[in-house]
Amino acid sequence: MAELKIDAVVFDVLGTLVDEPAGLRAGIRALTPSPDAAGTERLLLLWQRHIEREQRRVLDGDRPYATGDLLDREAAGLVAEAAGVGDPAAVEALARSARRLPPWPDTVAGLARIAGRFPLIGLSNASRTALLGLNAHAGLRWHQALSAEDARTYKPDPAVYRLAVTVAGAPPERLLMVAAHAWDLRGAQALGLRTAYVARPVGDPPTPSDRFDLYAEDLADLAGRLGVR
Repeated sequence: MAELKIDAVVFDVLGTLVDEPAGLRAGIRALTPSPDAAGTERLLLLWQRHIEREQRRVLDGDRPYATGDLLDREAAGLVAEAAGVGDPAAVEALARSARRLPPWPDTVAGLARIAGRFPLIGLSNASRTALLGLNAHAGLRWHQALSAEDARTYKPDPAVYRLAVTVAGAPPERLLMVAAHAWDLRGAQALGLRTAYVARPVGDPPTPSDRFDLYAEDLADLAGRLGVR
């Protein structure tokens, strides 16, 4: 394969750079007294399904735009109700757990390595406030972090990827979108960005019909494929 000619690397955050389920599980365990593993997973699924459903409703025009912070509070309320917890402070603490997600073991070193060669742009469906918390908690390094909130929609709406194109000041084909979610990469691809899939345990794997520019086992592998020493 010919060497990719890119001017900047755009990274998805949730699931790609941070372990979102692990952080939410920690919040759920703090909410309820000694929940068993099955109970924790049931509540985690309730959260995830709410976020996915409501973002889809926004994308489909069935719901006016709502920030990620609001969706997190709604999800926390549903989880708390299912767990039999009515304390508003506990619900708010659970909602904020979406801002305290641990990085994958290779994330911090991998970002630093790639940042030595390319400008890095974070592009997330998380709100501006949540993204600030995520960056600080996980120690993520960016040259620019962008929230879908600025486009008042969610990925994979083209308007979100266009934020990165505008900030980079380069044609879409000169940007490389990195994600652990094939649906995210398809959205970037539709706008003309180059794409790199990074395997994560919680991601959305490519299908046989997907054709991305790069496939990497982790960020160290990605750096090597980008020619970063």
